[in-house]
Amino acid sequence: METCSLKDGSSVTSSPISSPNISTLLKIKVLSWSKETGLPASVHVRVCNKSFNLHKNLLCAKSGYFKERENQLSEIGIPSDFPGGAETFEKIMLFIYGCPTLIHPFNIAGLRCAAQFLEMTERHSTGNLCERFDLYLNQVVLQNWDDTLVVLKQCQDLLPWSEDLLIVSRCIESLAFTACMLILDPERGREKPVVMLEGLVNQPWEYTTVEKIINQDTWIKDLTDLPFEFFKQVIGSLRRQGMKERYVSPLIVFYANKFVIPEDQTNTNTLQGALDQLLTRDKANRSVPVGFYFACLVHTLKHETVMSLQDQIVSLLHTAHTENFLYPKAENGYISFSQELLTMETLFSAYASSEESNLTSSPNNKRVGKLWDIYLSRLRYDQEIKTTRFIELIEIVPMSFRESHDKLYLAVNAFLQVHKAISQEEKGSICSYLNCQKLSQETSLHLVQNEQMPLRLVVQALFVQQLNTHQAFKDCSDSFRFTNSADFSGGVVPNSRPLTSLQSPCTDDEIGLTTKPLCFLMQKDSTLDEYESTSFRIHSLEEQIVSLKKNLQSHNSLKKPTCLGKISMSKNKNPFGQVTTACIGSVSFTSQRKYVNRLLRVLRRVNLFGSRKSKRKADESER
Repeated sequence: METCSLKDGSSVTSSPISSPNISTLLKIKVLSWSKETGLPASVHVRVCNKSFNLHKNLLCAKSGYFKERENQLSEIGIPSDFPGGAETFEKIMLFIYGCPTLIHPFNIAGLRCAAQFLEMTERHSTGNLCERFDLYLNQVVLQNWDDTLVVLKQCQDLLPWSEDLLIVSRCIESLAFTACMLILDPERGREKPVVMLEGLVNQPWEYTTVEKIINQDTWIKDLTDLPFEFFKQVIGSLRRQGMKERYVSPLIVFYANKFVIPEDQTNTNTLQGALDQLLTRDKANRSVPVGFYFACLVHTLKHETVMSLQDQIVSLLHTAHTENFLYPKAENGYISFSQELLTMETLFSAYASSEESNLTSSPNNKRVGKLWDIYLSRLRYDQEIKTTRFIELIEIVPMSFRESHDKLYLAVNAFLQVHKAISQEEKGSICSYLNCQKLSQETSLHLVQNEQMPLRLVVQALFVQQLNTHQAFKDCSDSFRFTNSADFSGGVVPNSRPLTSLQSPCTDDEIGLTTKPLCFLMQKDSTLDEYESTSFRIHSLEEQIVSLKKNLQSHNSLKKPTCLGKISMSKNKNPFGQVTTACIGSVSFTSQRKYVNRLLRVLRRVNLFGSRKSKRKADESER
C-alpha cells in the first residue's frame, strides 16, 4: 500500500494525484488470480449499477460482510448507500487481491468508511484494511493542516459513516488544536492575535473590508470555507479547549460575514446558525463591532435572535456609525412607519430607557443623541409623515442628550423643506425644540437666511448673536485693559509684547469658535459672499420688527405678555446684568420696546458693516 500526503500549496478541494484505470486493473488482477489458483470467479457482485465477477473464498477471508453471506447464491447486491460508490469498491477489491494502490487525503475517508461497511477488521484478518487506514489517518493526515482540511471536506459526502467512525471528530479536534497554537503560540512573535476585531470598531462595517482581513491569514480563510456543521464543531472544540471568547467570537463573525450581504437572502439559515453560536452569552460581546449586528438585522431571523441582536446593539450603541444604520427604502413606500424606521426607533428608545443612560452628562449619551439627530437629518421625508410623527421622532432621545443642536436643526430643516405648506403653529411646535444657544455660528448664519424658519426663531438667533457680540467686545475690552495696565501702573505684564496696527488684543483663538459672534464670522472673506442673502433677510425682518414696535407702542396699559413661541424662558444673566430670555415676548412691554430698539440697532450695524465691507471689496477689485 503506497501513501501520499499533500504538500504546501496543493488544492484542498480536488485530488492532485492521477489514478490508473481502476476497472481495467481490477479485471487483470481477477484473471491473474484465476490462472494462479485455477478457481473461477464464482460470485457476481452488483454495486451501484455496476457488476463485478470475483472469487468467493478471497472475499470471505478478508470481509466479514461477505463471510456472513457465504452460503447465499452466487449473486450478491451491495446497497446503494455503500460509502464512496462503485469506484471506492473497486479500490477495496484491489487491496483484497493484493495490488498496492496509492492512498492520499482525497480517498482515505472513503476507503476507511467502505472498509468498515465490508467489516474488514482484525477480527477477520491480521493487518486488515480498517487498522491500516486508521494508522494512515492518525500518523499522516492529522499531523498536517491541509491534509486534515481535505479529509474533513471529503467526510461531508460520507455521512453518517464518517461521523460514526470518528473521522470527523478527529479532524475537528486536530484543526481546533492547531488554531489554538496559531493564535496563542508565543514563538510566533505577534504583538496581538490576528483574529481580533478592534481595528473595525472605529469604522463602518463593510463586507469587503472584512474579506481583506480574512484573506490575510490562510488558516482563517480555511476555517470560514468549511461547511457550517463542521465549522460549528470547530468552534465548540475551541471553547472546550479553553479558548477565550474574545478570540472565538471574531472567527464566528468572519464566518457569518459571508451571509450578511443585504442583497443575498438565500443563506438565512446559515446566518441564523452562526448567530446562535455567537449570541450564547447574556452580556454584551464588546469584541464584535456593533455594525455587524446592524448588518444582520436586515435578514429574516428568529424572534429570539432579533431580540438578542437588539440587546447587543443597545449596549454598544454609542460606538455605532451612521453608515450602518437602517434607512427606509424609497421603493417600499412611505417611511413614516417603515420597518427600518421602527427598528431604529426601538433601538434608541431602549437605550434612552436603559440603565446606561441614567447619567445625563455621560459622553456616551451625547454621542447617542448626536447619532440620532444625524439619522433624522438623513431621512428622505415625504408628505405622508405628519408633524406629530416627526415630533415623536425628535423626542425619542431626551433633550439632555443633545450637547449641540446643529444636527437637530438639519433634521428640522429637511422636514420643513418637504412640508412648506404647514401652518405657522406647526412650524412653531417643531422649532420649539431648537435652542439657539446650542447652535454654532455657521448654523445660526444659515438659520437667519432660511425662509422656512419662523420669525420668532430668527429673532431668537439674532438676539443670542447680539449677546455673543457684547460678550466678545467685553472680552476684548478686558484684554486690552489688562494688556495696557502696565503702562499706567508702571508695572510689567508677564509675557506682554507690543501690538501692531494689524493685531488685536483679543484674537480669534482667544474668543474660541463656539463664542465667535456673527459679525466676526462675517468679517472673513469666505462668508462675504453670503452677505447679500443675509442682508435681504435682515431687511425683511427689520420691517416686521418696526411693525411690531408700532403695535407695542399703541398699547396704553401693561398686559400679560404673550410668548412668541412655546419655548421655556431662561433666566440666566448676561455679562451686563440683564435678564436674557429665550422669547422676547415673555417680558414686559417696556422691556420689549427696549429689546426691539436694540435689535434694530444691531441689524442696522450689521447692514452698515456689510455695506462697508462690500464697498471696500469693490474698491480693491477696481485697483
